[in-house]
Amino acid sequence: MVHQITNGIKVSVETHFEGTFYDKEVIQYAFSYIVKIKNEREDPVQLLSRTWHICDALNSKEKVEGDGVVGAQPIIQPNASYIYNSGCTLKSPFGAMKGNYTMLNISDNETFKVQIPSFKLCTDFAQN
Repeated sequence: MVHQITNGIKVSVETHFEGTFYDKEVIQYAFSYIVKIKNEREDPVQLLSRTWHICDALNSKEKVEGDGVVGAQPIIQPNASYIYNSGCTLKSPFGAMKGNYTMLNISDNETFKVQIPSFKLCTDFAQN
């Protein structure tokens, strides 16, 4: 599990290899990840949007942007956490993801960025 604190928001990520499948005769490697977002600030915040940068071992790069996470724009109270599960597929047995969230401080209506730490996606058989 990796952790990073930015602007009083702690982001922790844990990953899992889920298996392989074929899509149009091309093997795909499926990964899931669990993200925990803890508000260590004194004010409530709302997660407005996210940006992901995904890279695999073949140097294939993808940028994914959108509102909220898994269909939600959660409000996170001080000292509370929001946890969600999501996933992605790669065309190689390992890669990495990183990104950021745009958050809103509800008390003063100011937006700010929170870094999502870089984390590895790796199949069981590709690990040393």
